[in-house]
Amino acid sequence: MKQELKSSLGRPYITVEDDQVNRWIAVDWMGYLTAESIKAGAQAYTTALAESGFSCVLNDTRKVLGPWDHSMDWVINVWAPNAAAAGLRHFAMISTPDSLADGSAATFYAQLEAFEAKVFSDEHTAMAWLRECSQPAA
Repeated sequence: MKQELKSSLGRPYITVEDDQVNRWIAVDWMGYLTAESIKAGAQAYTTALAESGFSCVLNDTRKVLGPWDHSMDWVINVWAPNAAAAGLRHFAMISTPDSLADGSAATFYAQLEAFEAKVFSDEHTAMAWLRECSQPAA
């Protein structure tokens, strides 16, 4: 099922979809992100993750405009432990190199301890890594 959250101005800022074939939650962020939109979006895909029983998230931030450092403390100290408790084990973040959002992604990656995360510059490499992580044990 695909879910889309919109700002008060009616602009989408995130889509969340459970990918049954790959066994992960696919997240696509876009536009300028506020602290409120980051909290609502992160909670939406954490809920989707818990309901799916999956342990992986494909988090695409290539369409994000601007940094999201204003929410870093909440993301690291509140969301990440809650996401790990909801079952998150592997988090692939796709980011555009040398963008302001990429700087935020690097800070996130450096501070994160709740689950394994990697930052990628292309979707194919991110998906390949997640496929290795998302397959059920034989």
